[in-house]
Amino acid sequence: MDYVALAVPFFLLALIVEFLYGWLTKKNTYRLNDTISSLFMGSLRGTSSVLKIGFSGFIYYHIETYFSLWRMNSELIITWIFAFIAYDFFYYWFHRISHERQIFWASHVAHHQSEEYNLSTALRQTGTGFLISWVFYIPLFLIGVPSYVMVSVASINLIYQFWVHTRHIPKLGWYEWIFVTPSNHRVHHAQNDLYIDRNYGGVFVIWDRLFSTFQEEHEDEECVYGIRGSIKTFDPLKANFHIYAKISKDIAYSLTFSNLINVLTARTGWSPDGNMNGSSKEKFNIEEFSKHNPETGKFIKFYALVQFLCMTYAAVVIFPSNSLEYYQGVILLSVVSFSMYCTAKWLDAERILILEYLRLTMIFGCVVYLYFISPQMLLLYVLFTYLIINIVFLPFLRKAI
Repeated sequence: MDYVALAVPFFLLALIVEFLYGWLTKKNTYRLNDTISSLFMGSLRGTSSVLKIGFSGFIYYHIETYFSLWRMNSELIITWIFAFIAYDFFYYWFHRISHERQIFWASHVAHHQSEEYNLSTALRQTGTGFLISWVFYIPLFLIGVPSYVMVSVASINLIYQFWVHTRHIPKLGWYEWIFVTPSNHRVHHAQNDLYIDRNYGGVFVIWDRLFSTFQEEHEDEECVYGIRGSIKTFDPLKANFHIYAKISKDIAYSLTFSNLINVLTARTGWSPDGNMNGSSKEKFNIEEFSKHNPETGKFIKFYALVQFLCMTYAAVVIFPSNSLEYYQGVILLSVVSFSMYCTAKWLDAERILILEYLRLTMIFGCVVYLYFISPQMLLLYVLFTYLIINIVFLPFLRKAI
């Protein structure tokens, strides 16, 4: 069973509690633009499930059915304990390779782009991870871990990782030696030379201690969050695809088989032209680092908050309802993605009024299509209401720029 959906309300409640605690203690770790960007990424991951074709599930099913050595008994507690520990072991290697090799970093980078560190960062998930991450867990099916157990322990592993994304919890004594904690995971998200590419465990930090990738957080070395080669935008689409674009450019640099292999197996940040922008091998100068935080007016921030609430409704209510046909889901995903893109551009302090007109035209076209050709009443009412909301905001946006 996937427990993540059940945990989402508690995640959101925890975000509110953390924000209020930081605000009351004057140690706030949230910025509206960065938080909305992170939550957009989480929502986009959920809504993009409409495009997943179930390839990994197909592979897992055939391995479990025809190639597993035996099938473990899911009723035995030892099966669950073994699966939980084994999953985290393979997660360690998946996570480590996702930092060390460019083709895997292309997906994982989205989680690391936030230049703040709070519980919203935990929800900043890639929308493309399903393409390749499944490869690392094939051995679990080969040795007979039942798929039900596998899905369950994977979701528990992910839920555990949520709470460690905070700056408010200090070191936890003996617990630091065995488990992933806020302190050692802050190190993982930092781009300082001392910290970068360290502490890959999901639940257990003992893998990092065993394989020499552990780094303790130092009081005299404050963590600086984000990625080398910052993209300087809140755009969730660029966040998901900019490394894939770089890989495509690197392949096109020299259309030879050797270059293709070099690019697909390259360490993160490598390019055939020698450009190492974004590589962890580059020296990091903390004096030159500045957060991406463009100045925007209060109305733009309010507008972005309204858009975020609308996108959240789509991700949390409409998509999980399973009431949409495939192409209806694609329509909604297109509206959500373009709306997130436009909202991010407003937060980037760009003037994109013409894109707003284009977006309204797109939403109107979707409403007409749903009304005359493919009726789906819930989606029709939602998009029509969303269209009216955006029309109401339009004249105020014109004044805001």
